[in-house]
Amino acid sequence: MMNIKQVLDAKGLACPMPIVRTKRAMDALQTGEVLEIHVTDKGSVKDIPAWANKCGHDIVKLEEEGDVLKFWIRKA
Repeated sequence: MMNIKQVLDAKGLACPMPIVRTKRAMDALQTGEVLEIHVTDKGSVKDIPAWANKCGHDIVKLEEEGDVLKFWIRKA
């Protein structure tokens, strides 16, 4: 079971705002907590995992629900 600490609604935001909001939300989490992110910017499918990898965070899950991409990222 995931310890989802916060859900970030970044739907309708264009690059780079989903990453900016994700970084801000992750900064507020403790190690091991999970951020759930909802985005509609298709560039995020590459951008968010690349950012998470660079920062050492773990993409727990990624799913597509219609036009919405959902990410679950565990803070390193």
